[in-house]
Amino acid sequence: MDYQLLALDLDGTLTNSEKKISKATLDALIKIQKQGKKVVLASGRPTIGVLPLAGQLRLADYGGYMLSFNGARITDCQSGQLIYNRQLPDDIVSPLFHIIKKYSGIDILAYREDAILSGLKINEYTELEARINHIPIESIPNFEEQITEPGNKLLVTGAPPIIELIRQEARASFRSYLNIYCSEPFFLEIMPAGIDKAHSLLKLLTSVGLSAGEMICCGDGYNDLTMIETAGLGVAMANAQPAVKEKADYITKSNDEDGILQVINEFMLV
Repeated sequence: MDYQLLALDLDGTLTNSEKKISKATLDALIKIQKQGKKVVLASGRPTIGVLPLAGQLRLADYGGYMLSFNGARITDCQSGQLIYNRQLPDDIVSPLFHIIKKYSGIDILAYREDAILSGLKINEYTELEARINHIPIESIPNFEEQITEPGNKLLVTGAPPIIELIRQEARASFRSYLNIYCSEPFFLEIMPAGIDKAHSLLKLLTSVGLSAGEMICCGDGYNDLTMIETAGLGVAMANAQPAVKEKADYITKSNDEDGILQVINEFMLV
């Protein structure tokens, strides 16, 4: 298959354990873009957290795209225009807040362009989210009253066993009204109904005149499952969650061993 589009998760996939892109991988990604291939960054991060990597990869020069907030927002890097933007319903903040505040050590996050907004008690996982995205944390008193427009996603952070309990309760409460899933065992993503990376990638493919069969998707986390299952070639990193490896067509090296470079050399360079 002549693959024309490469969709990449960021953390644990494109970036190594230091949250950096290796020079060899960066050079290969520039090379395939010069050959006319499209590169898409598909991340749970807010847009501001994806922008620095999009700049490194020169997506604006080569017509690449960013899927941020797990695909709730698609940005055309060349024009800077939003081509898709799905928001959470305004009425979900208070009932969700009342579910999670019963549990200890948990935080709930909303996003502003320049900050992460913490609604409960800042924990180590909230701090991790801030470091990943290089933006500060701002504590918001009366979160359920102040956050009247929750935006593209909310994030619940906490120890994995408690996050799993919240996931089950929130899914039972909201059912098909929201899409609720873990990206990591300590991150619970609260998304608009039907929104995930695969959904938005299929919209993007239609707009650029490509098919799913012409797409390679690479990832490591639970929120990468749908795009890996949808792609013509679904790739799991060696460091991926076991469930992701089970669904993948191909398992590459880890994010610390230039696994994306291996995929490019094997399937995309001409």
